[in-house]
Amino acid sequence: MSRVPVSVLDLATVRSGWSTADALAATIEYARAADRLGAERFWIAEHHNMPSVAATTPPVLIAAVAARTERIRVGSGGVMLPNHSPYVVAEQFAALEALYPDRIDLGLGRAPGADQVTAWALRRSQEGLGHEDFVEHVQLLQAWLGPQGVRVGMGTTLTATPAASSYPELWLLGSSDYSARLAAKLGIRYAYAGHFGSLDPAAVFALYRDGFEPSATLREPHAMLCTSALVGPSEAEAQYLAGPSTINWINIRRDTREALPSPEESARRLDAMGGVDFAGTKVVGTADQVRSRLDDMVADCQVQELMVLTTAFDVQTRIDTLAVLV
Repeated sequence: MSRVPVSVLDLATVRSGWSTADALAATIEYARAADRLGAERFWIAEHHNMPSVAATTPPVLIAAVAARTERIRVGSGGVMLPNHSPYVVAEQFAALEALYPDRIDLGLGRAPGADQVTAWALRRSQEGLGHEDFVEHVQLLQAWLGPQGVRVGMGTTLTATPAASSYPELWLLGSSDYSARLAAKLGIRYAYAGHFGSLDPAAVFALYRDGFEPSATLREPHAMLCTSALVGPSEAEAQYLAGPSTINWINIRRDTREALPSPEESARRLDAMGGVDFAGTKVVGTADQVRSRLDDMVADCQVQELMVLTTAFDVQTRIDTLAVLV
């Protein structure tokens, strides 16, 4: 496998027949395995009102995962900033950093992570977050999660914690070149969501590198590619185990809401459809096949880190995939 650090993105998947408690217990099991195996980071997504996803509150799950692991960095992949007050986010992650020093990452996203009705329910106002608001909120988070704070009226300095001794790493996440350009301008680490993004990731990372302006916390560009992968004992078995991820993507396209189906049920449905022209997981195959493909992607993108999302019915499949990549 490539020499870059390998990390995990997890959605706390709710499979058919499981409760939310079952899904969260599996996420903890997965995180503990990632910690033992030597993965660099374990990030938790933010999605809402989706029967197949229990990752609705990244700060809560980050605290639970960090408490049950030893050395791995734990973070959000990401906090969807339009849903939250930036100062509340700053205080939450400052507290996490105080509890687990030098282990916390704050990944920020611009999408709501939900349908329009759910996005409306999440916000105190029906107004969405505009371009200028988003940039301002990211800049405020940069300042609040650093030693200087923000000077406000009457000479008061607003900080996220009263006595910080360390600070979370700040990342900007995105599936478009907008986020890459903004991360470069602000001097922030950047992660491209290649597990669902449709752009050429190598071109997006080139934009980030070419436009990068050093900041107080980051002197050189630092980028991570996130993609989806699944390893099986044979290519056919891997494709079979990846079937639920394809059904999951079909459900998203059709706005069908259900827990993740089993490989058996997924195969039955895909056979009934006569096959589909896309896959829910980008890189599927044996250990050698997946490692080779990911190595090529890392080399093409010239990134410093790799993150992998594995959508699978069994948590052991997620663990087995990670074991051959780190």
